Amino acid sequence: MNSFLNTCSLIKLFGYMPDGAVVNSCELTNKNGIQLKVINYGATITSLKIPLKNGAFLDVVLGFDTMEAYLNSFKLKSAPYFGATVGRYAGRINNSTFSLNGKSIDLNNNNNGHSLHGGNIGFSQKKWEIKNVTEGENPSITLSYFSPDGEENYPGDLSIDLTYTLSEENELIIEYVATTSEDTAINLTHHSYFNLDGHNSNILEQDLSINSNKILETNDHNIPTGQFLNLENNLFDFNQAKKCPKTIDSTFVLNDGKEFLASLFSPKNNLEMLVFTNQPAVHIYVGGNCFNTIKGKENVDYHALSGICFETQNFPDAPNHDHFPNAVLRKDEVYQHKTIYKFQNS
Repeated sequence: MNSFLNTCSLIKLFGYMPDGAVVNSCELTNKNGIQLKVINYGATITSLKIPLKNGAFLDVVLGFDTMEAYLNSFKLKSAPYFGATVGRYAGRINNSTFSLNGKSIDLNNNNNGHSLHGGNIGFSQKKWEIKNVTEGENPSITLSYFSPDGEENYPGDLSIDLTYTLSEENELIIEYVATTSEDTAINLTHHSYFNLDGHNSNILEQDLSINSNKILETNDHNIPTGQFLNLENNLFDFNQAKKCPKTIDSTFVLNDGKEFLASLFSPKNNLEMLVFTNQPAVHIYVGGNCFNTIKGKENVDYHALSGICFETQNFPDAPNHDHFPNAVLRKDEVYQHKTIYKFQNS
């Protein structure tokens, strides 16, 4: 462990892994008062509090108060992945297999015979190392994870640095940098459930817009078929803002040249979140249900309309579709992914 962890006042004990490993939390605050809390279990954001014009603080992400709750959430019939970092491959890979350099890669399956969000124990359930913390202007935390060759049957030693930054422009900036010892497939994403009315509300009165003209067509198991669906006259056309849907679990192909890829707005709080990314898609998902089994923060019962995810990423199942964006990281290349969630309170 880096020596600064023993002296940094921002680092506090959060809990323990089943093997006894220590999990710490880190709290960052920018000069405008935005407060971010991160734990190094799954490089997970547990809280994001935004100061409003009326002086109140609003926690806009779902999460848990205890380590036990995070561990138990992966035992639910549909794990929510609250605030977690997802990898080695976000989304589904058909039949848990793909071909790489002429060789069949057979992954662990954990979702109807398919691989979802990295397999049985993905990056969301791993202990990450806290590598660095900065204070002052644009405070940040960098976490690292080493995924050994063969983990969940993925080839190559994968080394990842993930940095969360709170900018003075009220942006949550997420940057991933990864390298590999062998060619491998990679698709990292962030899995916070946002709610601009507060984590103890529902999202139905918030306005959603997405700069996209097409989504990926999927089969009954939500696996991409390789085809695209035009969003003209489609219920999921959010080029013009409209209320969040009750049910959505779709990958939107992003339009080039747009100022931002998506936005969420709360008329109740006059709070807006803009989403920017260098990735080709965003997977939008409404959910958060903990099935009255695990209590959320502040003893809240999360339900199927508690939050909405903006999972910026490559296409699910891209390794099995030559016409999808490349998802292979070569051993002499660097994976770089940047996403920004920008908050504005009018």
